[in-house]
Amino acid sequence: MSLVDRAEYRHPAWLLEHQQAAWQRQAFHVAQNSAFYRDLWQGRTPPQDLHDLPELPLSDKSQLRRSQAAHPPFGDYLAAPRRMANRLHRTSGTTGQAMNLALSADDCHITEVVGGRSHRAAGLGPGMTVVHCLNYQMWMGGLTDHRTLEATGALVVPYGVGGTEQLIRTIQEVGINAISCTPSYPAVLERVLADKFPGTDPRDLGLELGLFGGEPGLDDPAFRERIRATWGMEPRNANYGVSDVFSNFAAQCAHDTDLHFMAADVLWPELIDPDSGAPLPLTDGAEGELVLTHLVRECQPLVRFRTGDIIAITATEPCKCERTGFRFRVVGRSDDMVVVRGLNLFPSMVAAVVNEFAELSGDYRIILDGPPPYDRLPLSVERAEGATSDSAMGDAALAARVASAIKHRLGASAEVTVYPHGHFPVTEGKTKRVIRSDQ
Repeated sequence: MSLVDRAEYRHPAWLLEHQQAAWQRQAFHVAQNSAFYRDLWQGRTPPQDLHDLPELPLSDKSQLRRSQAAHPPFGDYLAAPRRMANRLHRTSGTTGQAMNLALSADDCHITEVVGGRSHRAAGLGPGMTVVHCLNYQMWMGGLTDHRTLEATGALVVPYGVGGTEQLIRTIQEVGINAISCTPSYPAVLERVLADKFPGTDPRDLGLELGLFGGEPGLDDPAFRERIRATWGMEPRNANYGVSDVFSNFAAQCAHDTDLHFMAADVLWPELIDPDSGAPLPLTDGAEGELVLTHLVRECQPLVRFRTGDIIAITATEPCKCERTGFRFRVVGRSDDMVVVRGLNLFPSMVAAVVNEFAELSGDYRIILDGPPPYDRLPLSVERAEGATSDSAMGDAALAARVASAIKHRLGASAEVTVYPHGHFPVTEGKTKRVIRSDQ
């Protein structure tokens, strides 16, 4: 066990000795027990100093998928006897083949402690009652995130997905004041309230805190304001994680909307150029792909693992909340990036423009019917509830305004289609914004 008490408040220089010692133990464990990394490293000895990690090759999700296909069910990167596995999860498969995740009892405990730091920073704690509305069916966001919520001392209601009418009644009857869910889920609740609970406003449910994760959108001030205005609750980006690494290791606090890195005692971060793989300095203003190395993990340790998330470092000095981890925002996923005439566009960038229009619901899809290159961004949007068009020209005029805003803000030409409210199916899990014809 290599956890440090209140590690999120420790100075990075103070933590470094602990990190180096943890890595030396972990490097020995991986080299001795992971056939996957022995093959990848081709006889190289892992460096003793964490700052020399770039001497080792990067690993990625496609390699893990091939490993599990060749050595089911856990792959040859399983570095502990199967009897040590205490919990099995499966990834959501949002970006491809679902993966089997094995955790030992210690792996589970560390995951829950680190996730608890994140939810605590976002405002959850003793005396609060939170309903957890993520999928419990093998997905790590269900049971494991439930345990991270419990680590804050809050009363946790394990609801999951489905049964939205009963959920609304439960919130009313139990006096629930916080909800853990995806950013798109409140839209589901709003539609059910309007349809099944006439006269009941979202504010009437008494929710005060929204703990969101699993999807982009929380970086957009317009989206946050829409949640506040509609629900009367404070939206917090409370659950950033990478399933293969840790379910939750970053969240915002009450002072800063950027994510705080919470796992420095057990996780070593790097930044790389997503195209070349070259290391980048983890300094204020830097932008690149996040790469992570477990400093402690028994069952499926990962070394220099490419997350696919492009992040921007916004600050490295301690926050007003006194947490010391670097702060960052997620620009987007490398596999969700759409290149339009040389411009790199991410869904979060498009969402920021869409949310500026009061006439729109904020829901959208980028539907790519063919392979790149793309000379226009194909964007489908829907009208806000109660916002209707009397004629096709009305939709055409709105589409032209959205396209003009995208051109002005993002520099890309867009082909915009406006649909009536309710056109897109609402989801209780993750909502996929970029849809490719080959997926």
